[in-house]
Amino acid sequence: MTGNDRPSPEAFLRQAAQEGRGRLKVFLGAAPGVGKTWEMLTDGRQRREAGVDVVVGVVETHGRRETEALVHGHEIIARRDVDHQGHSLGEMDIDAILERRPALVLVDELAHTNAPGSRHPKRYQDVEELLDAGIDVYSTINIQHVESLNDVVASFTRVRVRETVPDSILENAEIEVVDIPPDELIERLREGKVYIPQEATRALTHFFSKSNLTALRELALRRAAQAVDAQMLEHVRSHALAGSFAVGERIVVAVSELPVAAELVRAGKRLADALRAPWTAVYIETRRSQHMTDADRRQLADTLALASRLGASTATVPAESVVKGLRSFASDARATQIVIGKSSRPWWFEMRHGSVVDQLVRTIDDVAVHVLPGEPGAQLTRRGRLMVPGRWGKPSDYLWSLAMVAAMTALGRLLLAVIDLGNIALLYLLPVMFAAATFGLRAGLFAGLASSLAYNFFFLPPVGTLSVNNPENVVSILVLLGVAVVTSQFAARVRAQADLAQWSARQNAALASFSRQLTAAPDQDTLMHAICAEVGRLLDVRTALLLPSADGPMLRAAVPPEDRLEQIERAAAQWAMDNEQPAGRGSSTLTASDWLFHPLRTTRGVLGVLGMTRDDAREPVRSDQVPLLMSLLDQASIALDRMELEEESLRTRQVDERDRLRSALLSSVSHDLRTPLTTILSAAQEIRRNPSALLAETIETEALRLNRFVSNLLDMARVEAGALPMKVEATDLFDAAASAAHDTRASLLGHEVKVDISPNIPLVRVDPVLLHHCLINLLDNAGRYADPGTPIVIRARRAADAISMSIIDQGPGIAPGNEKRVFETFTRLEGSDRAKHGTGLGLAIVKGFAEAMGLSVEASNNEDPHGACFTIRIPERLIITHLGDKEQP
Repeated sequence: MTGNDRPSPEAFLRQAAQEGRGRLKVFLGAAPGVGKTWEMLTDGRQRREAGVDVVVGVVETHGRRETEALVHGHEIIARRDVDHQGHSLGEMDIDAILERRPALVLVDELAHTNAPGSRHPKRYQDVEELLDAGIDVYSTINIQHVESLNDVVASFTRVRVRETVPDSILENAEIEVVDIPPDELIERLREGKVYIPQEATRALTHFFSKSNLTALRELALRRAAQAVDAQMLEHVRSHALAGSFAVGERIVVAVSELPVAAELVRAGKRLADALRAPWTAVYIETRRSQHMTDADRRQLADTLALASRLGASTATVPAESVVKGLRSFASDARATQIVIGKSSRPWWFEMRHGSVVDQLVRTIDDVAVHVLPGEPGAQLTRRGRLMVPGRWGKPSDYLWSLAMVAAMTALGRLLLAVIDLGNIALLYLLPVMFAAATFGLRAGLFAGLASSLAYNFFFLPPVGTLSVNNPENVVSILVLLGVAVVTSQFAARVRAQADLAQWSARQNAALASFSRQLTAAPDQDTLMHAICAEVGRLLDVRTALLLPSADGPMLRAAVPPEDRLEQIERAAAQWAMDNEQPAGRGSSTLTASDWLFHPLRTTRGVLGVLGMTRDDAREPVRSDQVPLLMSLLDQASIALDRMELEEESLRTRQVDERDRLRSALLSSVSHDLRTPLTTILSAAQEIRRNPSALLAETIETEALRLNRFVSNLLDMARVEAGALPMKVEATDLFDAAASAAHDTRASLLGHEVKVDISPNIPLVRVDPVLLHHCLINLLDNAGRYADPGTPIVIRARRAADAISMSIIDQGPGIAPGNEKRVFETFTRLEGSDRAKHGTGLGLAIVKGFAEAMGLSVEASNNEDPHGACFTIRIPERLIITHLGDKEQP
């Protein structure tokens, strides 16, 4: 089976991935108040009455009585309370739903952002987990929350929606549009059925204007139609159903290297806009494409670039003929309309090769074909192209063919005594097939003609002449010539297909290698260098990548790295950025530049430009490299866009983390600074009235506590800034442990400190000050969590590849799963009333200081006796094994 006769393997794989997952149904609305929640609850009630196990995970009624009435009768999973900045927020309890395991769960507001501390930051991620568990989900969403439409909605509503849902969620969902006319929705708003009266008045003059609601309604209906169309195509591909299934229009524009192709692209764009349909510009690459001139290739590249700028997808498809390639592509794409141009060809050309338009119209079904006339002068252009030098091959091709014919003639003369004359003719098929397969059709035809003449001259009586006495021999000559022609055709066709397949394989291998290199890049600088290096290697050019900046194009990567750009090159790069078109040598703008600059375009605009040049005087990119270059530019643009989005996402997470840390810091400061300050002030006032040594000691203790807290804040700031000054020297672990125990004696009051460190433990190369800070924070933590009166142990043991230094207490220990979380900033151990004391900075400082010195730290539970154990591991490379090593830095 081939083409549409066989089911799509990709569709089967996607179906297999959905096996065992729950099904998602989304109730899509144009705006709040259209009745999405009401419709979801109504469908849920019908499913429950039909015997399906239905529960409510979360439903937002917003005080609407009709909606609240529909909730009654459903089993409701209680929400989970989450503490956030002193407020209790109710979030969907996903664990309770998974434990209850219903057949269907109703989850309102798919785009909702969960409270900090929830398992997932977004509710749609909760829904994904429920679907993975095999539970069906009904949910609701407004069209402005769809990620790909976020910018479109903001462009006319002037409201930027921050809570969005990826399009991939909707691609695998069943969508039901909940729709009411804009006038009816506005009336509901005025009646207070959507917002309270004060908010409703403001909404009517802003978001809920009739023009906005109409546009939102159109977006919702169109997005639902696209989803239905995509699901229909998935079904027909997985079941190998024939036909275009024209639920939605899909347009294919057939382009060529002729100048008229640009008009075809513009006509395709107008047709796509009128039908609101996706469209693709496709070039069918046949064996004739191998003989295109440099001007033709540039024209083709310009045409495909124009189509891309106008919003089309572009494709280059190798095929045996234009008609077969177009039919195959249109069938795979389920196209409903094809736009093609009819160029003016001489009558003898159409008699020999046929008309592409006529063949396409006769052989393609269920597809409308739009034929545009060719421009005047196209016939002369095409006729001139038929005589391109080199299409007849090199002289050596014909000499080799003639040599093969001579060899077969000599062999035939040797075998003439043992085989029939008729079999001698079969020998001449060998040079014909060899010439056609190796050198092409014309060389094969030449070998066929030479074989006929040689057979006549050397073997048919009268030998030595070209005359033929026996009419049967005339038939032999004609049959030999006919077989030679047919064989040449077949052999040349196979060779052309093999050449196309080989070329396509090389292109695909190059693109796959390029894609792997870009995917493996861990950061933007590495990515940009990889783009320059790979493009330079594949096209044999020098490359440079420039990004926009306030001072003009900024060079960010170059291969070789010593390349620098002159003023004319920077002007060309700036022009390419501003106009989204190539500039420089080989283009039509600023040709004085030695470099050619191509813009890296995405849906978000131009991200930068890629420059190319050669060491010699040739143009930077050969005409036959243009299709590969365009594919490389597309992949590079996508990779840069992905990296920028990841960095923006990282910056957003860092801002959120800073906000969280700031909130935690304020909360911590409000307690940990106020408490010792209050004690100090009270003691100072009391001393003023009645001097006392005990009060002075209290002031000193609280001042030291306050000083330690401020030191921790400063140390944490240095850790996060990566500005830790270090002075590495030989350090005795026993002395370090004793010093830390002495400085924390106030925190360890009531606890016996046991130092279990053998005198044979060697010295280590660390910063003694940072190690001291690590130990006093670990001891202070042990003093707060250890049970009263229990000992605290400082132990060091030598292993094969490290020294382990542990602080062991006898307390509640660490809750399972929190062994790594305890080292996070402002994290306090749970499970004890003592957890509320302290800032949650000490262990984070220990981790930061240890990693700065090249050490590692880990937390675990001690079994006998029960308690927490914090271990600092000093690797072998920092252990001084010889006395002479003590002075090493």
